[in-house]
Amino acid sequence: MSFSFGALVGAAHAVLEGLAALLTPAAGGLAAALAVVLLTAAVRLAISPLSYLQARATRRRAALAPDIEKLRAKHADDPTAFLAESMALHRAAGAGTLVTVLPALAQAPFFMLMYRVSVSGVGGSLAGVPLAAHLAQGLPIFAVLMAVTAALAWWSARRMRSATPGTSAAPSGPSAPAAPAGLTRAMSLLPFLTVGAVAVLPLAGALYLTTSTAWTALETAVLRRRPASSA
Repeated sequence: MSFSFGALVGAAHAVLEGLAALLTPAAGGLAAALAVVLLTAAVRLAISPLSYLQARATRRRAALAPDIEKLRAKHADDPTAFLAESMALHRAAGAGTLVTVLPALAQAPFFMLMYRVSVSGVGGSLAGVPLAAHLAQGLPIFAVLMAVTAALAWWSARRMRSATPGTSAAPSGPSAPAAPAGLTRAMSLLPFLTVGAVAVLPLAGALYLTTSTAWTALETAVLRRRPASSA
């Protein structure tokens, strides 16, 4: 397994070097950094069908809200039955939890691969900062990437909070299922972990992560504009 992963790292290195060589006549010193961006875009484009399935599942989950509230009222004294029936309803509608996390699961191997590529040493530079450099060696460039990811994290957190119905209408009382307000707040903070990751990764990995995060934001904005009839 380790040999296979090492071979993949070598292949990724070769792809980046090949892209950089092709881009050098037009991009000059930016060729290697642009190669990282283009490879990231290619990876995200390859898994974009999973993102579509995720967006469709989100719309279907929203459409099931009235049925979920009926189940909540029906099983006000039995949270276990409510959870089981609501999960079954989501699965039947193609809006199960697995579908909503497919893009993240698919990206994980690519992120690990790019991390290994970046820490093993990537040729080229961005604004004079080697792509293998860390925060202390290229603070201005990292500051820009961290600012971009922070802005994208803020937008993503705001979208997550606005997409989650308020809990004021949720049933109250000792037997009612607890409203997930705390969980929602915790989940909305997860995008900010990207900022910390950018700060500790080599520049190539930070560039990959920033590009992927920006792609996610753009993809989400586009998919959210799709009419409900296309779900």
